[in-house]
Amino acid sequence: MKKILALATTFSLFLVYQLNAQAKTSWPGIFAKINKEVVENSNAYASLKIASETIGHRLTGSENGKKAEQYAYDLLKSYGFTNIRFQPFEVESWSRGSLQVSIGSNNNLKNIKSVSLAHSPVAADINLEVVDMGNGVEDDYAANPEKVKGKIALVYLGILPGSKAGTPSLHRSEKTAIATKYGAKGIIVINTADNGVLLTGTASVTGKLIPIPAVCVGKEDGLALKEQIKTTPLFSHIKMTNHSGMIKARNVIATIKGSSLPNEKVVVGGHLDSWDLATGAMDNGIGSFSVLDMARTFKVLNLQPARTIDFVMFMGEEEGLLGSRAYVDAAIKDKSIDNIRYMLNYDMTNDPKGYATSAQESKTLFESIGTIAQNIDSNFKNTFSVGAGLHSDHQPFMLNGIPTGGGAGGSLPKGAGPCYHADCDIFSLVEDKGMRNTVRFNTMLLFGIADAAKIEAKHFSDEETRLFLIKNNLKEPLQIAGEWRWKD
Repeated sequence: MKKILALATTFSLFLVYQLNAQAKTSWPGIFAKINKEVVENSNAYASLKIASETIGHRLTGSENGKKAEQYAYDLLKSYGFTNIRFQPFEVESWSRGSLQVSIGSNNNLKNIKSVSLAHSPVAADINLEVVDMGNGVEDDYAANPEKVKGKIALVYLGILPGSKAGTPSLHRSEKTAIATKYGAKGIIVINTADNGVLLTGTASVTGKLIPIPAVCVGKEDGLALKEQIKTTPLFSHIKMTNHSGMIKARNVIATIKGSSLPNEKVVVGGHLDSWDLATGAMDNGIGSFSVLDMARTFKVLNLQPARTIDFVMFMGEEEGLLGSRAYVDAAIKDKSIDNIRYMLNYDMTNDPKGYATSAQESKTLFESIGTIAQNIDSNFKNTFSVGAGLHSDHQPFMLNGIPTGGGAGGSLPKGAGPCYHADCDIFSLVEDKGMRNTVRFNTMLLFGIADAAKIEAKHFSDEETRLFLIKNNLKEPLQIAGEWRWKD
C-alpha cells in the first residue's frame, strides 16, 4: 500500500513538473523540511503571546510601539540574522484623548457609548443636527447635496441590508472624506459587529488630521438612532480632545541574499503595529508574527533561494500605510523599485487553504507550489484566487506595478471577526494551529516564488498599472483618497 501511495505521489509531482518547469525537482524535499520544522518548532504563537503579555498594544509612535520594534529586531537577531536593520521614518502621530458623545432631541441629550476614530481633530466641540446618510457613499448624497451641510452625518460602516445592487463597500476613511466634501461638520459611523462592539481605525485617507470629528458607535445603538431619526429630529454634542505631532517610527527589515539572482527581490511583510484599544492579537499579531516565524524557518533550515528576500515588519499601517509607503519611497529613491519582483502581504491571515495574487500569470506557479504542499498535507486545498484591493501594506507596492499576493481561503479563529480594531482583540482569540498553517504553507510559497526559474507575473509600466486598477474597480476609491495620479 505504501508503495502505491508513493507511486501516486511521484506521478502527481511528475504532472506538476510537466505543467510547469518552474517547479524545481528539489522543492518537494525542501518543502517537506519546511513542514517538519514548522510543525515541530514554530515560535509564532509563543512569541506573539510574550509580546501581548509584556508589551500590550503596538500603537505606532507610542512607547509600546518602540518596544514592539525592538522586540521584533531582537527576535530576528536571536534567529541568527545578522543582516537586520531599522528603517526609520517620520509620521504624524495620533493618539486619543478624551471623548464625550451625547445624542437625542435638542433638549434631552443622553450619553452614548462611543470611540474616536483616528486622525480626528486635536480638539472639537460641536452640537449639531444629525442626518441619516445611509451607507455614506456618493449616491446617498447625490439626490440632495445640501442635506448634510453644516450637520453631522450618520453612516453605516458596511452596506445596509436592502441597499441597491452594486453599492460600493467603501473604507471608513473614504466615507469620512465624502461627508467632508458635502459640508458635514462631523460624522458618526455605525459599526457592523453585534453586541455593542466599538471599532477604531483611521478616518483619514491621507494619514493626516481630518477637519471634522469622527466617532464610532455600536451597531445596536446606531440602528436605533436610524429609526428615531425617521420621526424625530436628533442632535448630537460631540466633545473630544486628541494628541498629534511628528514622531519617528521604524520598519524592521531582515534580508537573505539570493544565491543566483541577488538583484531580484521578493518582499514579504506584515504590519507589526496595532490600535490601542486592545493588544492587536488578530490585527495584526497573527500576520506579523507568522512572517517573523517564516524568517526563523528560512534561517534554521539555511534556505537559499535564487532571489533576495526582505522580511519586513511594517509600522504605521493602521495610520495610513505609513511604513510600507516609506519602504516603497526609499526603493524609488535608490532606484531599486524595479528589482522587486513580488510582494507577499500577511494581514490577519490565518489557517490558509490556498494562495491569492493580483497576477493571473502566477496561476501555474502558485498552483504548482500548492500541489506540493497538498501532497504533504491534504488539508491544504490549493485554492487559487486573483484580485486586488486596498488598505493594507501591499497597496503602495501594487500602485507601483508590483505583483502582490499571499495566503487565502482561511478564516479567523473563535469567531474573532467582530473584534477587528476593537477592544476585544486579545490573545485568547489566537489559535496555535492556524498560525502554524500560515507559516508552513506560506514559507513554501515564499521559497517557490523566490527560487522559481522565471516569474511570469510582470512588473507593470505606469500605463499598465492604471489599466489594472481600473479593471479592478479601484479608480474611484483612489480618487477619493487623492491617490489617483493619472489625469483621466
